[in-house]
Amino acid sequence: MRVLVTRPQPAAAATAARLEALGHEAILLPLMQAIHDPKAAMDALAQPHTALAVTSAEAIRALAAGLGSDLTPHLTTPIYCVGAATADIARRSGFQSVIAGTGTGASLADLIIRASATRDGAGLLYLAGQPRSPHFENALAQVGIACRVAEVYRMQPIEYRPDDIKARLALKPLAVLFYSQETVRRFFRLVPASMLNDLRNIRLLCMSSQVADAMPNGLGQTAIAATPSEDSLLALL
Repeated sequence: MRVLVTRPQPAAAATAARLEALGHEAILLPLMQAIHDPKAAMDALAQPHTALAVTSAEAIRALAAGLGSDLTPHLTTPIYCVGAATADIARRSGFQSVIAGTGTGASLADLIIRASATRDGAGLLYLAGQPRSPHFENALAQVGIACRVAEVYRMQPIEYRPDDIKARLALKPLAVLFYSQETVRRFFRLVPASMLNDLRNIRLLCMSSQVADAMPNGLGQTAIAATPSEDSLLALL
């Protein structure tokens, strides 16, 4: 099956490799690219904190880009990761105390609330990006857990010409993978109006119900992963 992958690099290449191992053909169309802010990362870690939280692996890449070997003193700090894939990247980056959530910001907040690990002292440092969902921060604020936010990266749209999009769709993908609301919105802004009808025969596969909420009505066959993980998303194929 030909599958269109919309997530940013380098994650898109990793997904393509997984698809090919499963016998599918990947068509890459990264819709966003990460712009790291090394200074924000360095300044954030220089301030007191008792634990870290990340809702995207991109935050860990921003740390590595900003600090390099200077990250070493921070690798014993507990780091709460939104899901298993992000936790794996944290471990590969050298973090020694990695706690994984189940894939959503809200569930990560619940994990931190139950642990009560950051109620005292200097609190939790949330290494975040822009744009982002407010669910994680809102859930912590409701129970009074201190959360200092450092925006260490931002996602910037990648520009494509209409012919670029037409060329990808001309390859006749049978499914499109969506990992965030922003990529859904970006995709449907880029698809020429003359080709919207072609999407009715393509399966639109979403990482979560939140991602599916951004999907226009009446286009394609939308399906939602059982859990917010790439394993569950690819199981829909």
